[in-house]
Amino acid sequence: MRIEIRHLKYFIAVAEECHFGRAAERLNISQPPLSQQIQALEVEVGARLLERNNRNVSLTQAGELFLKECYEIVDHLSQAAENAARAHRGELGNLKIGFTSSAPFISLVASSLFIFRQRYPLVHMQMREVNTKQQIEPLLEGKLDIGVMRNTRLPDTLTHQLLLREPLVAVLHQDHPLAASGREKLKFSDLANQPFVFFSREVGTALHDEILTLLKNAGITPYITQEVGEAMTIVGLVSAGLGVSILPASFTRIQVDGVCYRYLDEETAFTEVWLAYSKTRPLSAQATALINLMIAQP
Repeated sequence: MRIEIRHLKYFIAVAEECHFGRAAERLNISQPPLSQQIQALEVEVGARLLERNNRNVSLTQAGELFLKECYEIVDHLSQAAENAARAHRGELGNLKIGFTSSAPFISLVASSLFIFRQRYPLVHMQMREVNTKQQIEPLLEGKLDIGVMRNTRLPDTLTHQLLLREPLVAVLHQDHPLAASGREKLKFSDLANQPFVFFSREVGTALHDEILTLLKNAGITPYITQEVGEAMTIVGLVSAGLGVSILPASFTRIQVDGVCYRYLDEETAFTEVWLAYSKTRPLSAQATALINLMIAQP
């Protein structure tokens, strides 16, 4: 005989009731099969677990130890089943999220993560800051479940949902003539021939190619004098008067002395923010819940 969970439950019922008849009634089975199952259990264990007489039963020393273990096994199994059910509902487990450095500055992203954390406190979110292009390989390998990224070319095995279109802004020193002009919005052409602080191509951010393409389509080749790796560094160098730049509007939340921002009056002056994930690997319940939450945000 192989010991199964039902045998442990049979034994627990008999031990708690101290009577085969009452235990059988509690288990909704007849008494003879119950007695046979307990006898077979004792044979399998290799020890007498119960002392029997005509009126009731009692536990042997071996039975007392076995009962304790039975409780722990049944409780552990019940907890395991509950955890599995909660994981299936997206209430428990791990969620691996890749995000660009600008993502936390986007109100929709930050508020969605906060709400998700409140709704699903037992889901462990593993946040990994990587730029758009560097998210692709971990998404393909399953090391990331979701990527919050800028628009870029994706492999056929990845797909995406559009989260939002974010305006682009000019980043200026407050004493720059364009900032002092009083104009609330600028044109791409206003930035022509200006010393430009921008991302280095080697960094791999999708914004590098995207913004340069927008400028090129507007007939502008920026005069790049400083190349850096982080948007924060761009803002810092603009503060130092080393040039102007263009960044997503979410970076306007970075308040640095001497820096101001102006929206761009151009139809194409925006960048898309995507939720990217595998097309071939099923989304976990946790990933699906977060994507649905983000997409539903106003």
